[in-house]
Amino acid sequence: MRNSTANTGKDEAALLRFAMRLSLGTGFLMLAMKVTAYWITGSVAILSDAAESVVHVVAVSFAAYSLWLSQKPPDRSHHYGHEKIAFFSAGFEGAMIMLAAFYIIYVSVQRWLTGLRLENLGTGTLLTLAAALINGALGLYLVWVGRKHRSLILEANGKHVLTDSWTSFGVVGGLTLALITGWLPLDPILAIVVALNILWTGGKLMRQSVGGLMDEVDEELEARVRTLLSEMTREAGVEFHGLRQRNAGNTVWVEFHLLFSKGTLLDSAHTLATRIEDRLQQELGVKAEVISHLETLEDHHEVHGQEHHERFPD
Repeated sequence: MRNSTANTGKDEAALLRFAMRLSLGTGFLMLAMKVTAYWITGSVAILSDAAESVVHVVAVSFAAYSLWLSQKPPDRSHHYGHEKIAFFSAGFEGAMIMLAAFYIIYVSVQRWLTGLRLENLGTGTLLTLAAALINGALGLYLVWVGRKHRSLILEANGKHVLTDSWTSFGVVGGLTLALITGWLPLDPILAIVVALNILWTGGKLMRQSVGGLMDEVDEELEARVRTLLSEMTREAGVEFHGLRQRNAGNTVWVEFHLLFSKGTLLDSAHTLATRIEDRLQQELGVKAEVISHLETLEDHHEVHGQEHHERFPD
């Protein structure tokens, strides 16, 4: 059983590393395609799209390092492992996305004011469309793998790739209209609209990063843990209180106090607590570390005092 679990963990880690390498390699390919498209057209919208790809490659490089670090086991200086790097990675990627958006707006306004000139729009638009399709497929894959294996690093990277894809689709739409109508201001206008959308995505990633670093409660997950614990303790004839949970990146840590009738033998209480911990880990549906603290039901209020119960409410 342990060997099977270990092999599953290794397979999962290998899949995450493969997905990250795929994202990085594709990022360089997309950058080359967009730079080529800008070089032959002079389109500020395509330049903006290429600038976002530069940021993407930098962010993915950091994300790849973060993924490697997050998979390192706990050591003497990091007793809880290194998974919190996931929130730094998401925040860094969000900041890079927002930086790209501000650059896009700046260049768009500058080009609009100094004069617009576009060439070879047909070829450039096709190159950008190809990049959008490839990035769209990659982004959906990364988000799917990230959510399935609860990898915030990979999910954030996938959302960035999807943002890049939507940027490219928007650019393609605008350039197509510019080709049809001949109205060149569509190029910078579209670039600014796309940049505002990128700002929104980057802001959400940074918000998620701050929430994780501050151990913000996942209300949906907490409700599920509380429901499962209520069922298990009711079946076992015990009670619980002081439930706390936090997301360490890829692992959820759950802590609670189990209340046993006074006089319960220690080995019996410990056996039951271990059974509840193991069952909760299995039924929660996510990678989790579950820790319980054993107390007597009749006098736990008196033993701990008011301050304790304010920190660990029922």
